[in-house]
Amino acid sequence: MQLKRTWRDYLALVSKGIIMGAADAVPGVSGGTIAFITGIYEELIYSLKQCGPEALKVLFRQGLGAMWRHINGTFLITLLFGILLSILTVSRIVLFWLDTYPVMLWSFFFGLILAAIWSLIRHIEQWKFNTVAFFLLGTLAAYLITMITPSVIPPTNLFIFLSGMLAICAMILPGISGSFILLLLGMYTPILSAVKNLELATLGLFAVGCVAGLLSFSRVLNWMFSAHRTLTLALLGGFMLGSLNKVWPWKYTLESTVNSHGKIIPLVQENILPGTFEVLTSEPSYLWYAIALTIFGAGSVLLLEKIGSASRE
Repeated sequence: MQLKRTWRDYLALVSKGIIMGAADAVPGVSGGTIAFITGIYEELIYSLKQCGPEALKVLFRQGLGAMWRHINGTFLITLLFGILLSILTVSRIVLFWLDTYPVMLWSFFFGLILAAIWSLIRHIEQWKFNTVAFFLLGTLAAYLITMITPSVIPPTNLFIFLSGMLAICAMILPGISGSFILLLLGMYTPILSAVKNLELATLGLFAVGCVAGLLSFSRVLNWMFSAHRTLTLALLGGFMLGSLNKVWPWKYTLESTVNSHGKIIPLVQENILPGTFEVLTSEPSYLWYAIALTIFGAGSVLLLEKIGSASRE
């Protein structure tokens, strides 16, 4: 599953990686969602699946060039460059908005994911009993995950490695955010701090966990798309729908904690209506701005999907 690309195509691929990285920085939004609506998801999963023991066999038997083609290396390295560039630059802006204008940012992502659900499930030609069952299963699973109270576990080396494995698996699943998994594990702030302060030991261990997770989970996803495409689409659509519980713009904090930097971190939040939000928090709900940004987010999906369709053609 390798496409012939021009330099403009690769520039667009970098842009998609930047958007994926920015989305993954927000707890509740998955880079896998962005990959799907931009038309690169299945190629990404297939390429990641190729990075296994078979690639080493090709390297020793046929050389570096053959192995590079085997893993679709140019595609992967270009996308990875965009993601890393985003994590080091754009994600800082996203995190600033998350801290300063959370209602507006969540509204944008709410519209984006809502439209992405439609974008995904419209590829399902027939809704049979098992298709509906998988859709509901995915919805319930994602919803229950968003209801879990974040834990506080000391960041040992083993736990950093396991966090990388779990987060990267969630990161490539549309609807389930890798950063939200890190938040649940109590590793969101330590990993972001490691990125900001360039703590190479922590980042290296986390990266090894990510690689291990990618090599294993990508094979499962590739098999699911190959053998049970319709059911997989239904399951992923359900994941997206269930994740909307996390990205609802108006939240009221029930429990919180203070991190090592003295910053208050919400642990348990309740979704509330805009009017109730104003009463409980004494802050404006920015309702009309939120509606506008929700529409803008949905429109962004249509644009990204158009770009993805052009890339596939």
